[in-house]
Amino acid sequence: WLNQLPSTNFSDNKFKRGCALIVGGAKMTGAARLAARSAARAGAGLVTIAAPAIASNIYSNDDPSFLIKTFSNADDFVHLLDDERITSVLIGPGCGVNQTTIDITLSTLKKDKFVVLDADALTVFEDCRNDLMEAIQIGNVVLTPHEGEFSRLFNYTGDKLVRCRAAAAETGAAVLLKGPDTVVAAPDGKAIINSNAPANLATAGSGDVLSGLITGLLAQGMGSFDGAAASVWIHGQAAANFGMGLIASDIPQLLPNIFEQLNKEMNEWD
Repeated sequence: WLNQLPSTNFSDNKFKRGCALIVGGAKMTGAARLAARSAARAGAGLVTIAAPAIASNIYSNDDPSFLIKTFSNADDFVHLLDDERITSVLIGPGCGVNQTTIDITLSTLKKDKFVVLDADALTVFEDCRNDLMEAIQIGNVVLTPHEGEFSRLFNYTGDKLVRCRAAAAETGAAVLLKGPDTVVAAPDGKAIINSNAPANLATAGSGDVLSGLITGLLAQGMGSFDGAAASVWIHGQAAANFGMGLIASDIPQLLPNIFEQLNKEMNEWD
């Protein structure tokens, strides 16, 4: 995936670098905020957090570079997607397991945008999985479950690689099955097993950072499978570079140095 990483050009502006939309919830606001920081550090030119109006002050008091949009219900949210400059959307971290999350997810999947579904946006479909499967458009969706979330949607047997590949084939999405040996699988059977994730990633919020990182790369036009594969490696490398005492909010700040090193490697290849 190295030669697929987004690069910047002298003539770029923030919209050419891609616009990521992160959906936040009213209660667990930290999840979306962590994801937004990660998407921005991954290079997305503009990061917007869309959240319930009741929580707008919390989000507005975070990083001043974020654009904050509010919505009262799923219908309100859909209007935000009319902005053609939005290239990727993350739904799930802190959104809540409720009907609004279902409605937002299904509406977003109808749009021509990259979509990352994580956490609550996966769990919420446990009792209506067919609605999710029918809505996924092949090629522009990444699912990022841990084992618990995976088991709520899929009932495959076999090792992790076999199960992840089966889920990707069924859904038409790139599936990232998290763990110390994270597997990323594409619908055509292509897969990677990531091996650089240290134990210090077992900390609250690290998964939100990962989903934001993927969203940031997809916002810039990187493909679903390559974006997911790159993100899980970069996420692991950041944690390894930091060492003991890592917390999730450390990770976005570690990303620029890793991207700088990867860019040097790409230039050497050229």
